[in-house]
Amino acid sequence: MSKKIAKTEAEWQTCLTPEQFRIMRQQDTERAFTGKYYDCKTAGTYVCAACGEPLFDSESKFDSGTGWPSYTQPINEEAVATHVDTRHGMHRIEVHCSNCGSHLGHVFPDGPQPTGLRYCVNSASLDLNERQAEEETGQEN
Repeated sequence: MSKKIAKTEAEWQTCLTPEQFRIMRQQDTERAFTGKYYDCKTAGTYVCAACGEPLFDSESKFDSGTGWPSYTQPINEEAVATHVDTRHGMHRIEVHCSNCGSHLGHVFPDGPQPTGLRYCVNSASLDLNERQAEEETGQEN
């Protein structure tokens, strides 16, 4: 993991888009089926849009039918952190980037095996570092 990032909200506001700031720093959410990655099938590593920290691998992505990118697990145990979110009269587990604290989404216990978890993440919180075909097959040119 990279060195933890600490910025003021004013600093975050200058380096994130208005939508990213609203979602990642103010714990909002994008509308279902509108994010750029909800239906993405491209192989690669999803990283935090705020700090570039690797968060999820495309191998753990699945179609949850919810309209948000969903993953069975983070790329490693240290990538994301969680805390109880009781806003909006609900009891949910919020997921945020361990490196910069940015809000990613929520994790629910209704995902497929092997974990039984569904990390439901806002596309605006992510960037995709695509894997090249030769990396997937282990072949070199």
